[in-house]
Amino acid sequence: MTQEQIKSTIENMLGSFMEQNAFELVDVEYVKEGSNWFLRVYVDKEGGIDIDDCSRVSEFLSVQLDEKDPIPDAYFLEVSSPGAERPLKKPQDYFNALNHHVFITTYEPIDGAKEFEGLLVSFDGESLTVQAGKKESSIPLAKVASARLAIVF
Repeated sequence: MTQEQIKSTIENMLGSFMEQNAFELVDVEYVKEGSNWFLRVYVDKEGGIDIDDCSRVSEFLSVQLDEKDPIPDAYFLEVSSPGAERPLKKPQDYFNALNHHVFITTYEPIDGAKEFEGLLVSFDGESLTVQAGKKESSIPLAKVASARLAIVF
């Protein structure tokens, strides 16, 4: 099973459970670290997720995974919050991040830079604008390699 197939399978398993509990599935990762595989599921909800919420998701998903057994390898299941520097993956994530501080990397340089940190001032579904001081950078979504909220100290 490819990483995308695993992600899709987990999303389908969690779909109605997440809706019923007003949880949001932020991301699913299936990665190998050393000799171990990890299935990481990041969840959130309005007002923030806590350890009890993560436990409920983990218990539900564990039962589903045991019943359907879609992943042939042995792995460790981890369910957690995406953290304060939450990744921005879906278009809705960018809309939710408007007027927040973000850190963006691109696949190729835009105006000579591949890293942008500042206030996300606009997003139209196809491109975003990050303002750092008086400079604004327009970045096509297709060129974004990674994006996350950023904490300002």
